Amino acid sequence: MKKELKVVLIGLPGSGKSTFGKQLASTLNFPFYDLDSLVEENSQMKIPDIFNKLGEGQFRAWETESLKRILESQQSYVLASGGGCPCFNDNMDLINEYGVSVYLDVPLGEISKRLGVSKIQNRPMFQDLDRVEINMKLKSLLSEREYFYDQAKIKLSGEDFSAELLMSELINLLKTKA
Repeated sequence: MKKELKVVLIGLPGSGKSTFGKQLASTLNFPFYDLDSLVEENSQMKIPDIFNKLGEGQFRAWETESLKRILESQQSYVLASGGGCPCFNDNMDLINEYGVSVYLDVPLGEISKRLGVSKIQNRPMFQDLDRVEINMKLKSLLSEREYFYDQAKIKLSGEDFSAELLMSELINLLKTKA
């Protein structure tokens, strides 16, 4: 019986997990899931509302619950995790147990450019911050989270990733496990 392939993209907010994940899923002919969307679907609340009304603790609990549910499903897919997801509740261990983790290591300057005004409205931790504060926040997040991100099975560094590059990395990883 063929085992399913679960590719889980991790990295800072704005690193391209959703954008690249959709491209990769299309290339692999896999479904694409966004963990934040799954949390919203399961909780019947928008992420900013969860943070504002119930706090980050409740969000992280629901995030882990949604992560476990999708990881335990019997299907292949590409999943864009939330930026903080690998850092809480032993989620990185779960991701590596059930799937192939891929760290999208994008330079902070590029991420800062990507986090334009329209994009930060749905990112509670960046709301009401100016450009300098966003840059400081990104540096702080990276220093807090890099330990977890570095546990990924595959690391892609730079500003542009191709599905083909990741597919060759996945093939190499799968060959070493065979």
